[in-house]
Amino acid sequence: MTSLGGVEMVDWNLAVATATRLVRPGPEVSRDEAREVVAELRRHAKLSEEHVRSFTRLEPTRVDDASPTFGGETPPPVLVVDRAGWVKANVAGFRELLSPLLGKMRERRAGMPGGAVLGAVGGKVTGVEVGMLLSFLASRVLGQYETFAPATRELPAAADGGGRLLLVAPNIVHVERELDVAPHDFRLWVCLHEETHRTQFTAVPWLRDHIRGEIQSFLQETDVDPSTLLERLREAAQSLTGARPAGEEGEEASDRSFVELVQTPAQREILNRLTAVMSLLEGHADYVMDGVGPEVVPTVAEIREKFQKRRASGAGRLDQALRKLLGLDAKLRQYRDGERFVRAVVDEVGMDGFNRVWTSPNTLPTKAEISKPADWIARVHRKAG
Repeated sequence: MTSLGGVEMVDWNLAVATATRLVRPGPEVSRDEAREVVAELRRHAKLSEEHVRSFTRLEPTRVDDASPTFGGETPPPVLVVDRAGWVKANVAGFRELLSPLLGKMRERRAGMPGGAVLGAVGGKVTGVEVGMLLSFLASRVLGQYETFAPATRELPAAADGGGRLLLVAPNIVHVERELDVAPHDFRLWVCLHEETHRTQFTAVPWLRDHIRGEIQSFLQETDVDPSTLLERLREAAQSLTGARPAGEEGEEASDRSFVELVQTPAQREILNRLTAVMSLLEGHADYVMDGVGPEVVPTVAEIREKFQKRRASGAGRLDQALRKLLGLDAKLRQYRDGERFVRAVVDEVGMDGFNRVWTSPNTLPTKAEISKPADWIARVHRKAG
């Protein structure tokens, strides 16, 4: 793969090919059953729109209106995909988000002896590594609001250039069978969660660009010097094995993922802000899913109990190790801590009071406020305590 700037740092085509070759096969279903699952997920996604909007009091915005409660625009498309489809959508998103960092690395390598050859080889190695990561994740994701990838014929998106709701049918069927829950109820329950994410982004027009900006800032802080990166990798390995350098015993290093441990201090500050907003988004989706659930999902209590146990336990030692390595345990904490934040704020100031969180980036909770909702209420609502 080549580009105008030279050899690509990641062979994205190889990443897709590797992931689709390695990803586990989905559950066995007949052709008729597969069609029925796809049709039902589309119906549930459509049904979820009204439930979520009514509960959250958020409506999609029009291009010419910045209010998070103004309706009118056609929502981004819902795509029911298999595991390979999820991989393709996420590779497109990664390619878009990582382009500034990869360009920076390409420029650095261009000045090195044999840089073009190293780039070609390195791009294929990295492509395989990305593909292996995606093959692991592709069998675990139930749904996703994919925000950044450009629209294509195969993966259409919203008219403004971003946004599509992905529902991964084989994974949903796999989990509903594993949990032994009512398929109709579980599929609607999943759609309520994912529709909440779609509503968050379509009702809050600045949110997508804000998150993109934070991610780009994070990537711009990445030091691409190989010796510096190797030193961080060495320190990360010591921390993960308990052999931390002197003076770090009191830190939370043992609780950090490998991804967190190779970051610079500036990146950790950005990550704290991203962690807070992702905790808000995930916790809000869980809160809405459970709030709407009792009215439309008869077995919601059983589903929630079984799903929480599955979410917390992981599938085995390898799965738990990879979750730690990739920071997926932190994502599980985001669901829990974010839901507690949303619940506490709504209980105190009501849904309209909570929705002030969507006013601007300045009204988003900080990482500390996620753990102390009263501090956010005091800051945003100008209340004591």
